[in-house]
Amino acid sequence: MKTTVVLGASDNPSRYSNMAVKKLRNNHHKVVAVGKRAGTISDITISTETTKVDHLDTISLYLNPVNQKEYYQYILDSKPKRIIFNPGTENEELAELARKNGIVPVEACTLVLLSTGQY
Repeated sequence: MKTTVVLGASDNPSRYSNMAVKKLRNNHHKVVAVGKRAGTISDITISTETTKVDHLDTISLYLNPVNQKEYYQYILDSKPKRIIFNPGTENEELAELARKNGIVPVEACTLVLLSTGQY
């Protein structure tokens, strides 16, 4: 079971971050949801605070590059194996910082990766 932080999570069911949280859970992954506003997605609480997650596999980004900046240190300190830059979140500055810290940046869609068994 891979642990994933969905950064930019929303309780709005029409948002891709919301769909990703649900699909990750349906595929038996442990999910931590972090967003700008508190809420819930199914049985998962969206936290507005960043917390340390042990054995973090993936951070799946759903924030535009401007809103990512405040999370740079959290992302790097979390030491995930990879960061998934979902469509619209591509950020070469963060990708380069990730590479320098041994984190693999991936430009992909979490939903597609899960649907195709590539997650």
